[in-house]
Amino acid sequence: MVLEKGNNSDNMKKIILTALIAISSVGLFAQPIPPPGGGTPGTGHGLGGNQGAPIDGGLSILMLLGAVYGAKKVYSFKKKETISE
Repeated sequence: MVLEKGNNSDNMKKIILTALIAISSVGLFAQPIPPPGGGTPGTGHGLGGNQGAPIDGGLSILMLLGAVYGAKKVYSFKKKETISE
C-alpha cells in the first residue's frame, strides 16, 4: 500500500478499509464435509473417504489467462522499447 504525502484523512480511510477487509475475511472458511450416512438411504453425501473439491478446470483456465496476459505485457513493453530507441 502506497501512502502519498498530503491529506491524512484519505490515508486513514485507506488504512481502515484495508483493515476491515483483512478482518472480515477470517470468517470465510469452507464448511467441512458432512460425515457419510450410516446406511440410511437419503442421508450423507455418498462419497467414500475424504473427498476434496476439484480445482483442475478453473485453475488451468486461470493459469492460461495469466500466461497470455503476461505475454501481452512483455510484447507491449518490448514494442514500446524499440519505438523509443
